[in-house]
Amino acid sequence: MEFNTYYQHLILVPAVAFVVTVFLKWVSIKIKTWKLDIAGALWSGGMPSVHSSVVVALATAVAIKYWPSSDLFAISMAFTVIIIYDAINVRFEAWQHAIAINEFIGQKKFKESLWHLPSEAFAGSILWIIVAVVMYYI
Repeated sequence: MEFNTYYQHLILVPAVAFVVTVFLKWVSIKIKTWKLDIAGALWSGGMPSVHSSVVVALATAVAIKYWPSSDLFAISMAFTVIIIYDAINVRFEAWQHAIAINEFIGQKKFKESLWHLPSEAFAGSILWIIVAVVMYYI
């Protein structure tokens, strides 16, 4: 089976996912705040989830190239589940701790924007399932 450049060099699929998702996040911030916040697009949290986008793009690309029954796909899915769980749940706890510590010390010393809503993770995931499939046909 002949694969295109993206699938011959599988790292390109999540790399493209990262760049495009950061750009979309920047656009989302620009629309919400009307400010040019380039650094904000690289911060944790926000819509769409860069975490989810990158790992789902990789898992989808592995499924397309090696089939869902492969060991590589099983490994990439386990990795994907751990990353998305962390982005939603573990970072939520860290966010709560940052708020409590900042209130206790009376200043914003710790970053509070750490976690993703499930909808942000879902949006990043769905977006990159579609894009990874489209990239296969390019």
